Amino acid sequence: MKTTQQRLGWAGVALGVLAGFISVTPAITHVALPSLILAAIGIGLGVYAVADERRLGIAAIVIGVSAIIGAIAAAKSGEANLRNVFTWSALIAATLRYATPLLFAALGGIISERSGVINIGLEGMMLMGAFFGVLGADITGSWVGGLFIAMLAGGTLAFVHAAFSIHLRADQIVSGTAVNFLALGITGYVFIDHYGTNGTPNDISRVPDISIPGVRHINFVGDAIGHANLLTWIGLLLVPIITVFLFRTRGGLRLRAVGEKPHAADTVGVSVFPIRYAAVVVSGMLAALGGAYLSVGFVGSFSQNMTEGRGFIALAAVIFGKWRPLGALMAVLLFGFSSALAQRLPTFSETTATLFQALPYVLTLVAVAGVIGRSRSPGSVGIPFVKE
Repeated sequence: MKTTQQRLGWAGVALGVLAGFISVTPAITHVALPSLILAAIGIGLGVYAVADERRLGIAAIVIGVSAIIGAIAAAKSGEANLRNVFTWSALIAATLRYATPLLFAALGGIISERSGVINIGLEGMMLMGAFFGVLGADITGSWVGGLFIAMLAGGTLAFVHAAFSIHLRADQIVSGTAVNFLALGITGYVFIDHYGTNGTPNDISRVPDISIPGVRHINFVGDAIGHANLLTWIGLLLVPIITVFLFRTRGGLRLRAVGEKPHAADTVGVSVFPIRYAAVVVSGMLAALGGAYLSVGFVGSFSQNMTEGRGFIALAAVIFGKWRPLGALMAVLLFGFSSALAQRLPTFSETTATLFQALPYVLTLVAVAGVIGRSRSPGSVGIPFVKE
């Protein structure tokens, strides 16, 4: 049951978010006072809640202060600039583009860690998917072949991580880090060896966008969701599918059992090793799909180290989302929104744009530090299983 401090803390967070929203919405008369009042109330509620609900109270205070800064900055900006930045359909579309690769990797991380294996190698598996997706599409002449080869490459790298982590009982953090460096070396070498200095061809087959009839005419979000990439829709559909699998099926129960109490699961006849191997390999295949989206779905080419740390942001989304697919979706949408906003903010403020570009990484540190609240990881995650 929620306490009074919890309710007030969440109310403070909501008021801060509302204050920030109305301060940057061009449709609303551009006066800072309403936002300042709402943000001040939110900060007051956060101060009251911080005694018993420290993290929630601090979150309300931080959001309130950010809303005040945003309101003051927005009041000094022209309405035309705000309309250029906060075109919501374009922002939502960009948010989905930035969130899609993170979503695939985060879902893969959830499956791996639910089985008890930490997958720090998500970054490397995304990079393998990005390169071999392009290579596969180039060789086969089809984006379908590219995605298949990308998944095969990501799954193979994940199998290497699984072999070291599960059977050889190596430190899973060290193994995942080694996998990341291995992927960086493999993709860099094969890319230069195969394509040289000319780079990938310009006519690579790309994953198509899907248009939904009638949806594009819906106000506010129509242009964003009415014409989105096929991989974006697949990623969104995987969220309920994996949720049902994990929490409503026998296979999901066994997967969670080997991640929580592997010895108890082994006692009742559940095969721990095969389940962990399968979970890690599937996580690598999903992460590779996220990388393939960057190259075959979004850009249409490959450049060295093009994932640029997205695998680590996805790992933070797993923690943010408390090892649940829906929570991870909310986290990657937050990361995606901050990236989309940073892309459009130079028309408003170069300094603010630079600040927002760093926001996903700041949020990653916040998640890992546990500021967003207590996250209970699977009981045996990171602990090698030794059969008795």
